Amino acid sequence: MMKDQLRDFIERISETKYVSDEDVTMLQGGILEGGITSRLEVESLLALDRVVDAEENWGTTLTKLVVDFVVWNRAPHGVVSNDDAFWLATLLEISGPSPNAMNIAYAILDEAGYVDVALLDFIMRGRQQARLSQMAA
Repeated sequence: MMKDQLRDFIERISETKYVSDEDVTMLQGGILEGGITSRLEVESLLALDRVVDAEENWGTTLTKLVVDFVVWNRAPHGVVSNDDAFWLATLLEISGPSPNAMNIAYAILDEAGYVDVALLDFIMRGRQQARLSQMAA
């Protein structure tokens, strides 16, 4: 289930195609003050991230929200299970590993005590793709 305020936020940002500093403040300070509460919310925010331009603090905020949900709001705390790692890696890989997707994966790796190999595989594929892109340029 998704909060009505978050749904309204996503619809508005989808129309404008831009996340401003004020939007990020509104998201942090009111809409998701208590953090993300469901996979649907993560999926919706990551889908939004793929289609909008944004101020720099959007990526930082999105990363923190997703990391807190995956690492600390899911049981057992500090552990990213196979199910969660596979789900998240699949989401992050859509449209290729974006900078925000890679930042989220690295932040989870830094914060969690255990991360399943599915997320590590995503990181390795992202690094390989980045290397190949640099070689082609």
